[in-house]
Amino acid sequence: MDLSGQRREYDTPGIDAETVDSDPLAHFGRWMADAQASSTAEPTAVVLSTVGSDGRPSARTVLLKGVSGGGFVVFTNYDSRKGREVAAQPFAALTFTWAELSRQVRVEGRVERTSGAESDAYFATRPRGSQIGAWASPQSETIVDRDELVARVDEVSARFEGTDVIPRPPHWGGLRLVPDRIELWQGRADRLHDRLVYLLDDSAASGWRIERLAP
Repeated sequence: MDLSGQRREYDTPGIDAETVDSDPLAHFGRWMADAQASSTAEPTAVVLSTVGSDGRPSARTVLLKGVSGGGFVVFTNYDSRKGREVAAQPFAALTFTWAELSRQVRVEGRVERTSGAESDAYFATRPRGSQIGAWASPQSETIVDRDELVARVDEVSARFEGTDVIPRPPHWGGLRLVPDRIELWQGRADRLHDRLVYLLDDSAASGWRIERLAP
């Protein structure tokens, strides 16, 4: 497979340290709003990368569910591969790509679990089918076939039949990545892209310093 000839030229306005917000989370909010207003199919989709105890990285796409408490929040089964990996190695990275806007955001930092109350509050907003799925799916474990998963769903559905409020499974909840590094990437002509990185710095007025990186 030869993909060497596939390329597109970027022709977008640039970014610099004088025009971005001094608070990276505030600037991220502006870019997320732009992505939501664009033709991007899943603006909240983000690649979450973790590292196992063997040092091997793994990555998967999840959906961002909020920015709160100084960090980026996603929800998952804590017994899944990503859940086990961040429990053992509590650092991770997020990569947002909005190709239609020629933009990317890279986030790195420490991962913590959200409070039970925060996880309960989000779980209550999920559709009933998704709530049942959270109970039924042994995420990341091997199953024989889809029939096994359907049988698990049927069992959980029967268990909660007649129950108006399905409780959150104890193995399911939120993860908050609290960043110490956030990079904004804006595509520019001739592959001379703009890259601005925010680095946590207590000596800076905003708590962050901004540096430009070579593309």
